[in-house]
Amino acid sequence: MVHLLPVATFSILFALSTASHLVDIYPRDATGDSKCSTYMCVSAILNGSTVQYTLAGTGRATPGWMGVGFGTQMSNTPMVIMWSNSDGSITISQRKAPSEVMPTVDSNPPRLATLSTSLSTTSGNSAFVFTVDSNGANTQSLIFGFGDKNPGDKSASATLQQHKDYGITQLNLQKALSGTGTTTGGGASQTGTPGSSGNTGNEDTGGVTSDIPLTPYQRMIIAHAIFCVLGFALFLPLGALVARYLRTFSSTWYTAHWIAQFVLAGLSIIIGVVLGFKAASHDGSISYKILDDHKKTGIVLFVLYFAQCALGAFIHWVKPKRVLRRPPQNYVHALLGLAIIGLALYQIRTGIKKEWLFTGLDALPSGVYTLWIVWCVVLPVLYAVGLVFLRKQYGQEADARSRWNNEYGMNKGPLASEYHDN
Repeated sequence: MVHLLPVATFSILFALSTASHLVDIYPRDATGDSKCSTYMCVSAILNGSTVQYTLAGTGRATPGWMGVGFGTQMSNTPMVIMWSNSDGSITISQRKAPSEVMPTVDSNPPRLATLSTSLSTTSGNSAFVFTVDSNGANTQSLIFGFGDKNPGDKSASATLQQHKDYGITQLNLQKALSGTGTTTGGGASQTGTPGSSGNTGNEDTGGVTSDIPLTPYQRMIIAHAIFCVLGFALFLPLGALVARYLRTFSSTWYTAHWIAQFVLAGLSIIIGVVLGFKAASHDGSISYKILDDHKKTGIVLFVLYFAQCALGAFIHWVKPKRVLRRPPQNYVHALLGLAIIGLALYQIRTGIKKEWLFTGLDALPSGVYTLWIVWCVVLPVLYAVGLVFLRKQYGQEADARSRWNNEYGMNKGPLASEYHDN
């Protein structure tokens, strides 16, 4: 790791030297910001009506190409992608993509990017500099990408290999430039998030460093994750385990079951999903118009949850006239509940592994994913152990049916020799 510090330091100092150069010329007007990810640093210097961007590697891999996009998603975001050529020249390519595919040349970009040849370097740890007209915003949301495979072609329309590092960040263009305030060097020592490739040569998904307050979008995303995890991964399983363990021993199992499933889980899920929709449609987010797997699964889970609540209410309030055997809807209710919990655990994984990478937040600690794995093992084990009470449950239900003759009860305990239909 020590031998990487000089090249990482060079990337940061290069951005600082660019900032210092502009400060010397325009000491009162120049402001800007800089952020680093695992493999690249991005700096922006605002000077009057123009913004100068510097894309520099951190030294963890040789830059093949580096690029930024002015937005929060790949879809329809104006991008500037740059790479060096064997003759020492630099190609600047303005592109756009309809979705998460290789972007192609944009013949009519909203802002024309101009290569700053005198400030760019292709030797050692390459740094590419370009300028664009300011859009008047005080902050700039950016997507960034780093590829370690050079296109090998000077053409602006050359084929690009998939990025090795990517993410989303936000730069404060009103920040005063200083010797230590324009960049953060933490990204030069970051490793990939759990499940990323680190230095193996595959795609890496490390987060970006940040020294500005959380955006409203980021606060909503964090709250969305907390409420949905509590609702789907804690309160729903808790309600299922209460039903599995207590129904043959206590007359209060159903009260505890519906409080956990409907009150606690319901409130958490509704709040979490509402926050998710608000975050997805908020300025500074991945657009709600792009329905990726996480969003599609979330919608399915939300619908299934309310279907499960409706089925539970039907079982509780609509009584069959004759109770000859356990009604089929009871089995459906149990199996659907387990399916929802299983799907929710998968949904949490996509949130950790995919969605979090586009929030602009620091990479999650590896312990988060470890906790998810442990919970995925513990829950099935706990439920499986509770199945030992099935024989006792079915015996109580058969005894209740034989003595009830046509009456049907649900929320009374086994001490009253009554039939529990849930």
